[in-house]
Amino acid sequence: MPDAALCSPTMPKKTNSTPIQIVMAKVRPVWIERVGLELARGMEVRTDFQEQLGRFFDLVNQSVTTVDPAWMDAILLDWAKSSTETDLDQGLYQVSFLINHIIALTIQVAREKLTKQEALDFLAAVIPIYTYGLGVVSRYEMETRVAHISNEMAKVQKKMERVDKSKSAFISVAAHELKTPITLIEGYSAMMHDMIQENKGANLQSLLAGMTTGVGRLRSIVDDMIDVSMIDNNLLQLNFQPMQVNQMIEALSLEVEDALRTRHLTMVRKDFHGSKDWIYLDPTRIQQALANIINNAIKYTPDGGTITIYGRTLPGFIEVTVEDTGIGISAENQTSIFDKFGQLGRVELHSSGKTKFKGGGPGLGLPIAKGILEAHGGSLWVESPGHDETACPGSTFHMLIPARTEAPDPNMAKLFDALGKNKS
Repeated sequence: MPDAALCSPTMPKKTNSTPIQIVMAKVRPVWIERVGLELARGMEVRTDFQEQLGRFFDLVNQSVTTVDPAWMDAILLDWAKSSTETDLDQGLYQVSFLINHIIALTIQVAREKLTKQEALDFLAAVIPIYTYGLGVVSRYEMETRVAHISNEMAKVQKKMERVDKSKSAFISVAAHELKTPITLIEGYSAMMHDMIQENKGANLQSLLAGMTTGVGRLRSIVDDMIDVSMIDNNLLQLNFQPMQVNQMIEALSLEVEDALRTRHLTMVRKDFHGSKDWIYLDPTRIQQALANIINNAIKYTPDGGTITIYGRTLPGFIEVTVEDTGIGISAENQTSIFDKFGQLGRVELHSSGKTKFKGGGPGLGLPIAKGILEAHGGSLWVESPGHDETACPGSTFHMLIPARTEAPDPNMAKLFDALGKNKS
């Protein structure tokens, strides 16, 4: 039944229909309460949604009064623009659903709170406004969805282009890098065959050594490809053990002694705070990452240059820095060197020796090092003033290693405690 207050003497005498403004004013508080309550049950709405509903209803009233539904555009677009990336990915049209739900609830309120004539007048006035609003948000959501799909397709296209580029790089690198060891093995095998035919088998030792070198190089390339595949597919398994960073640096210094001596390079190791702390990491993998960075420094530092290893502690991390006096890296290449097969310069012009100046390699060392550090929760980046093969501005690689003092495996934690007691 209509509210008695609406029939006061100050108002026009009621005829066959109630003025729509009076009906709108009567429905407003009930409508906001009902719609707000029902939508809050089934949808995640903002805390200010009651205010938004009030604004929505007032704009509907303004549109009815002026016979101009364009008053609704501002709030409808505000709501439509609130769609999240997840909504767009899943094709959810939240605001269209919201308007449809509001239409259904408006009809319920009209039936329950208004006389039959009031309900007919009210719905006849607001349903066209709702229909207009539904068209606005549907069109906007569809356009936004199409734009989102187009943007995602562009991203996929870029990824495909990178994949194609990576495939081309792989073919180029594989053709160059695998050719040398295969040629070695084929050549030594042919020589051994000839010597056996001539009954000179006693002098095969040097030929076997050459074949072993070729096989070792092939195995190294294959191992790198397996490692980078495991990193790409998040399959890299880490075996956390307590280790000191300085122990790994010392071990690597011994491994590269011959290469340094041959190239007349100097390696300087500086003690730094945190290098002798026992932390949990995968020693084999971190040493592999550090070796790749040091070998990269050797490769791109001209004979007679210097490689310096130092570091520092940061909150939660130990930073190991490898600085060289090499040819440097241009700004545009300081990201691409961490891409698979991301070699600089023409592959066919590289030296075949891994530790020779600008020596060969499949271009996987730095991507693997970065993947290993990121798998630990750390990071790897490079700084360089630029590339200059005459001035040699050098490069500085930063390894950020998480300083874990507790092992993921409880058994390793016991070992850590024992090491701590022995140290004290």
